[in-house]
Amino acid sequence: MAAMHQPAPEPRYSRRTFLGRSARAAVALGGLSGPLVRLARAGEPGANDKIRVGLIGAGGMGCGNLDCFLQNPEVECAVICDVDDAHLKNGLAVCAKRERKQPDTVRDFRRVLDRRDVDAVIVATPDHWHALPTVLACQAGKDVYVEKPLATTIDEGRAMLTAAQKHGRVVQMGSQWKSCRHIIEAAEFVRSGKLGTVSLVRAWAWLDWQPTMGRVADCAPPEGVDYDLWLGPAPKRPFNPNRFHYNFRWFWDYAGGLMTDWGVHLINMALMGMPSAPPRTVCSSGGTFVQNDMRETPDSQLAVYEFPGCLLIWEHKSGMGVGLNGRSWGVSWSGTEGTILLNDAGWELVIEKRKASLEPERHPGSGDPRPAHVRNFLDCVKSRQQPVLNLELGHHVSTVAHLGNIAFRSGHKIQWDPVGERIPNHPDADRLVGVRYRKPWRLPYARRA
Repeated sequence: MAAMHQPAPEPRYSRRTFLGRSARAAVALGGLSGPLVRLARAGEPGANDKIRVGLIGAGGMGCGNLDCFLQNPEVECAVICDVDDAHLKNGLAVCAKRERKQPDTVRDFRRVLDRRDVDAVIVATPDHWHALPTVLACQAGKDVYVEKPLATTIDEGRAMLTAAQKHGRVVQMGSQWKSCRHIIEAAEFVRSGKLGTVSLVRAWAWLDWQPTMGRVADCAPPEGVDYDLWLGPAPKRPFNPNRFHYNFRWFWDYAGGLMTDWGVHLINMALMGMPSAPPRTVCSSGGTFVQNDMRETPDSQLAVYEFPGCLLIWEHKSGMGVGLNGRSWGVSWSGTEGTILLNDAGWELVIEKRKASLEPERHPGSGDPRPAHVRNFLDCVKSRQQPVLNLELGHHVSTVAHLGNIAFRSGHKIQWDPVGERIPNHPDADRLVGVRYRKPWRLPYARRA
């Protein structure tokens, strides 16, 4: 192909576009009291090979996932769960649009897990509610499609992986780019060795579309919302609209900011072209420099990971949209023969000028990957094979992102012990690896609860 050194003009990407036309992310589940669930083994897919799903979390992401699942004719939705009555109505509307029978609605996710007519659950709640429904679903004999990141801490992710393995469940993490054809092709090119020795990998997200949420006073929760159950294992705090629904991701109680929101997607892409090894050390700097509001997580952050033979650099920036190489977000792998630049528009190879062994290349994007990612999960529910982003891989990807935040919050360069999953050189950072749940909630299989 002819040399093309300048990136093609890039459209303005919103998070909606990035997530494959899905609406903004989900909130939580449903409500009674107490942390225990009655264990009930689910059957295999029902009559006519139907896969009966229950949706836990019917916000924007949950409804988008449900709609994608229902594009597959063998999928039926038996029940929708959310703590917000408005979200329950939205979930029912998805089923009506797809001309499916009306599912039941519940407020307590454990009532979903009790049901024998549910083969698999979709967990699309805020991050602090990913781990416990997934672990209890595995105990109850359900397969799980759980949104990224796996949870808010590394130890929660380990508990989820343990539960999936112990109970023989199929669990897929919902970072759909793992199933994107042109990303797979670019990563395979890197791993083939054609790019030479790869010593620097970058992933970035510069976002100029995220609004500043301002500062608002605490108030009563909206009518039709079980706020105490929305909090669940998170610390007890007064209701504030800026900590709820979409904005939950900017508060440490519930999520990890852009590092785990966009970072898990892009770090996943980056790791697809790297050796399967954990990082040795991580350091990170950042702060809130643009969005002067109530958020706790940084609007600007840089993290540097030392992997064996390679550095991975993550960066995000709010309030600006012209990022590295003219792309608002993307991944690059730099080797001795050239650099591959990647985003959803496609990938291109820019060769080192002194090299003659390669020719510049450009490949177009392959469209929304979420249908393929969901299809892979459904096929694995039937075959009992592990999906492309099973929990072993999902835990690895999420751990890398969490370590960036732990390094930022501790203010230290941290060392990572991947066997013990500990940070031996800094006790305060090491404590952030573990789980702290508000009573009476308890996470089975957690190492440090």
